[in-house]
Amino acid sequence: MDVLSSILGGFDVVFQPVNLAYCFAGVLIGMLIGVLPGLGPVATISILLPITYGLEPATAIIMLAGIFYGAQYGGTITSVLLRLPGESTTVVTVFDGYQMALRGRAGAALGIAAVGSFVGGTVSILGLSFLAPVVAEFALDFGPPEYAVLTLLGILLVSTLGTGSPLKSLAVAVAGLLLATVGRDTFTGMGRFILGSDNLADGIDFVPLAMGLFGVGEILYDLERRAREKLTMPAIGKVWISRLDWIRSRAAIARGTVLGFVIGILPGGGAALSSMLSYAVEKRVSKTPKEFGRGAIEGVAGPETANNAAATSSFIPLLTLGLPANATMAVIFGALLLQGVTPGPQMITEHPDVFWGVIDSMWIGNIFLLVMSVPLVGLFIRILRVRATILAPITIMITMIGVYTVNNSLFDMYLVIGFGIIGYLMKKFGFEPGPLVLAFVLGGQMETAFRQSLRLFDGSPAGFFTRPISGTLLAAMVVGGILLVALRRRTTVAPDDAPVEEVRR
Repeated sequence: MDVLSSILGGFDVVFQPVNLAYCFAGVLIGMLIGVLPGLGPVATISILLPITYGLEPATAIIMLAGIFYGAQYGGTITSVLLRLPGESTTVVTVFDGYQMALRGRAGAALGIAAVGSFVGGTVSILGLSFLAPVVAEFALDFGPPEYAVLTLLGILLVSTLGTGSPLKSLAVAVAGLLLATVGRDTFTGMGRFILGSDNLADGIDFVPLAMGLFGVGEILYDLERRAREKLTMPAIGKVWISRLDWIRSRAAIARGTVLGFVIGILPGGGAALSSMLSYAVEKRVSKTPKEFGRGAIEGVAGPETANNAAATSSFIPLLTLGLPANATMAVIFGALLLQGVTPGPQMITEHPDVFWGVIDSMWIGNIFLLVMSVPLVGLFIRILRVRATILAPITIMITMIGVYTVNNSLFDMYLVIGFGIIGYLMKKFGFEPGPLVLAFVLGGQMETAFRQSLRLFDGSPAGFFTRPISGTLLAAMVVGGILLVALRRRTTVAPDDAPVEEVRR
């Protein structure tokens, strides 16, 4: 079956009424949680994992994917109007978006962000549709050594390219690998780190870990942060862009689309990094770089396009290689496993309805977002006025009920509380939980693949270097990792008068 016929088959899945309804619900929820500072797509998807148990796999992942890329739209609203990024992916939008709002051009900033996001997301979906099958076919040649190196690559890049300190991210990733070893050894059946508890004999379940770290932990941290902030909002003005705005922005949108698509594919890249790099590129190529930080529309158009393009292209390594590129993809990876679907090169043949249904749903979801992004601004602003002390208890109650219904286990509820406290402390002291969850998800796969590889090589690790694919991946990991880390250290994304440290997050 060729790509075009597969794409058409995917639309048959998407246009089923139930899938259309969940696609709409997903993007609407995504926009909402993008507007609410603190409660991001990772936390929301983690909280909603129990709901997906009663859904068909395609329906569940269509909704979760909609939440992810829908949040990129919603986070722009608070960045422009409140100088408060709703998502880490919209941090750089603050620099020029808020300055445009102060000048009475908030509507133009929101309008160009919506257009750029639609263009970036749509083009990225097109690339995803044609590139993903090629990557999946190539990945069929992968064996245990290749998967061992690939999972290691993903963990290292996410750790070194995250938004926090690379050293802290590496420490957190090591903790995630240790948590992945809890339970019975796959090869020997011996218990490891179970502390004499039968509840830990089968290992730590992914759902309470994700719901605790991202759900409860984020809520507690956000309550503390928002208690110290007073939100003031400029006038929105006319939500439309002029012909001059489009002329100034179209090159930035084109560059942001390409940059976002490429960065999104890389493990550890993702929407946040692509938006930062896009801002740096636009400032560097601009003939008037001093305008950046004072209301340059290119400083909104480029990053907003890049983060949506990256959000879409990050599904390529997830669906074709079984390699989550960021924390959100790690949670969606867990959701796929809970549905009995194993992401990887076989997914396109074993579960074509899920593979193509999810990809094609993004076309429809982006249309929903473009249509809703402008008319619903007023509604989202009213939601922002709801006190966090009202929303937080309701969300935590839903979280605890949800985790109990998965296994009917009180122990899982204790785990959620424990990981929630750990997640809060991690955020408070500057440790991002994303690398921990990614390492936890990939840790079991990496251990199994590594031990299988050692058996193939009679215990000699030199075999990883002698196989063409794994050897090339190791070389690329060393060279690419060094270059990307060096690029991150040299890139300054904040304008001179608005350093990143001053941006409220």
